[in-house]
Amino acid sequence: MLRLLLLLGAMMMTMGTAMAEETETATFAGGCFWCMEHPFDELPGVISTTSGYTGGHQKHPTYQQVSAGTTGHTEAIQVVFDPKRISYEELLHVYWRNTDPTTANRQFCDVGTQYRPAIFYHSEAQKQAAEASKKALIQDKPFNGDIVTEITRASEFWPAEEYHQNYYLKNPIRYKFYRYNCGRDQRLKQLWGATE
Repeated sequence: MLRLLLLLGAMMMTMGTAMAEETETATFAGGCFWCMEHPFDELPGVISTTSGYTGGHQKHPTYQQVSAGTTGHTEAIQVVFDPKRISYEELLHVYWRNTDPTTANRQFCDVGTQYRPAIFYHSEAQKQAAEASKKALIQDKPFNGDIVTEITRASEFWPAEEYHQNYYLKNPIRYKFYRYNCGRDQRLKQLWGATE
């Protein structure tokens, strides 16, 4: 019986490791993290999205500290995905079309370094893909203005407080009101044309 339990335990650990190896993580900043979860949650192959803070110097930052702009963090989302079902390049495509890449230290109505647009890569392959997508966008962009989105190595990611997670689902009316009044969709349409 003990041998059977040990065998089952070893099999479960192997399965857990295999599952972990089958997923990848992407980290993107594009202004308010509430508005960045939804476009990725809809994609087949995306396992989860988490709102949080990255790119700063303080451990365990709070929303109040980050929104004050003193920690160096930016609001971001972390996307866990199955690369067999969706590629990192496809995630980059969705990322670009949900941000204003022409504006540094601001996204839509949110102003400050804590809202800077950024792609935080987790591997050399992600770095190369992000840089290639930025280069292609510079060549084929449908709008005027320089692309100022930073591409930088991922650092520690701190999940935001629970009330921020899936905000668009928990508070749909407030979310829609905020999104509309922030001018996000209006600016995205101006930049990218009709949504895909």
